[in-house]
Amino acid sequence: MYAMQYEIDLPDGYDIEHRVATRGHRTDAFPGLGLKAYLVRDNRYAPFYLWTDTAGMSRFLWGGGGFDGIVQDFGRPPVLHWTGASCLPGPARASAPEFATKRVGRFSEGIDRELAELARLSLNPAVHTTALAIDPRRWETVRFTLWTTAPAEDTDVQYRVLHLSRPNIDQLN
Repeated sequence: MYAMQYEIDLPDGYDIEHRVATRGHRTDAFPGLGLKAYLVRDNRYAPFYLWTDTAGMSRFLWGGGGFDGIVQDFGRPPVLHWTGASCLPGPARASAPEFATKRVGRFSEGIDRELAELARLSLNPAVHTTALAIDPRRWETVRFTLWTTAPAEDTDVQYRVLHLSRPNIDQLN
């Protein structure tokens, strides 16, 4: 599993909800994609991806698979990416998520502590999906969680989910 995210500061008045409503379905069956959460906060578009393999991610980014639309409309944003450690379904997986959170931390305690925390979080009744990924260049962890209700957890960043593509969500681990 591989995690990926880029962020775009939107021009004033830009209707990102319309863009997602008319284009979001294009990734609903994308090969190699576990899930794509179309996220917004303030005036920023920040989709988050979980890939089942790098071939799908590569095709998306530079193989004519969709990122070219972002580049054409907004320029080429930096793309953050992490190696996936675990992805767990939550009790609310059958419901549509409305919120997402991202928490960045230091990889100082070791993976066992992080995985135990992820397992605990996955039991929350409002959790759709939660994942842990690691940036081994900076030794940072990223915990990404989709929620069906506004989360109460302390987190770095909270988003609204405009659409969720989940073509291969059951292949994420």
